Amino acid sequence: MSSPNPFKVTLGVTGGIAAYKSAELVRALQQHTLDVHVVMTRAAEEFVRPLTFAALTGHKVITSMWQTDAYEGGSIEHISAAESTNLLLVAPATAHTLAKFAHGLADDFLSTLYLATTAPVIVAPAMNVNMWNHAATQANLATLRQRGVEIIAPGSGYLACGMTGSGRLAEIDEIVHAVLARIQRLDENDLAGETVLVTAGGTREPIDPVRFIGNRSSGRMGYALAEAAIARGATVILISAPTALAAPAGCERIDVTTASQMHAAILAHLPQATLVIKAAAVSDFRLAAAATQKLKRAGPLTLSLEPTEDIAQSVAAHRNPGTLLIVFAAETVSGTQELIRNAREKLEHKGADAIVANDVSQPGLGFDSERNAAIFITAAHEVVFPAQSKSDLAHRILDEVTKIRAAAPLRTF
Repeated sequence: MSSPNPFKVTLGVTGGIAAYKSAELVRALQQHTLDVHVVMTRAAEEFVRPLTFAALTGHKVITSMWQTDAYEGGSIEHISAAESTNLLLVAPATAHTLAKFAHGLADDFLSTLYLATTAPVIVAPAMNVNMWNHAATQANLATLRQRGVEIIAPGSGYLACGMTGSGRLAEIDEIVHAVLARIQRLDENDLAGETVLVTAGGTREPIDPVRFIGNRSSGRMGYALAEAAIARGATVILISAPTALAAPAGCERIDVTTASQMHAAILAHLPQATLVIKAAAVSDFRLAAAATQKLKRAGPLTLSLEPTEDIAQSVAAHRNPGTLLIVFAAETVSGTQELIRNAREKLEHKGADAIVANDVSQPGLGFDSERNAAIFITAAHEVVFPAQSKSDLAHRILDEVTKIRAAAPLRTF
């Protein structure tokens, strides 16, 4: 390594077919002068031998709590490793390993290291599509996210088991990018002093006491933005429409249901905000008068709708000088140029500083997905964000926001 004090990444390799890709991952990380040490689970050894990683890294590969040198130099090795590592990366991360991490089980070196370290943790899951979609796996992922673990969502395609769907290990370049971005953020606190007001989820407008008008928003993009802003030193207020997600640790969460409630909550907290990010999917219409009793099926039904409040326009009109406003535009369009044209019209109409436009009709992206692609648009320029995890995209968006802030500093009076 060229640096006298290289950044130490501990790579955990677990027992899935994608373990063979971890050797390539080691080399890719080393190309960025990272000092990679490898910890393998017993199951991982069935796919790749420890000697492979020892040869690549030049370091001993840890495979067991009970190695003869597990207590050396007066220190217990898993504690020493936990204290010396700068970042823990687990790739591939199996469903079993995610479950152990989420429930605090420590029956091997890797799970014990995870509990003992205070370093940032990134996991790149890889598994069968049904295992990935299982409620237990998704619940474990939600728990880990809430605790600050960064999840690199798996890709979609043909899997080793013969099935097709989500579950394949993310591309090596994507994993490396996530690691480098996290390392950069360890040295940054670029949102310190900002109070970020984030909206997330999809609002619901009642039809009667049991039915509502809603949308498919999962809230993941807004929650990823809240988590990313916290990681970069901001104070975060998260105004959330209904979602199954757990709020990121360290934010103030305010739950709302309707567009009117979200509008009121935003205006109530707007005086505190220096940055507003409207990622929620807010209903454009509501019933002029919702039924007070459950409607019975008795032939065709006509609903009379009226527009909801334009929250972005209200924020633009009532924000303090220097408060930035970033809005989202979910579109279903025929091409990129139409997406940009529609987004620019909305940007001007809303009075925002920037708009994040994405085509939610693309399969595997946007609504109900861990991944997204978007175009960040200001009056002066456009930045295209290719398909990536919503966590990564959140940081890319905040990178652009910090550039706007640099041009229009936060007022302190």
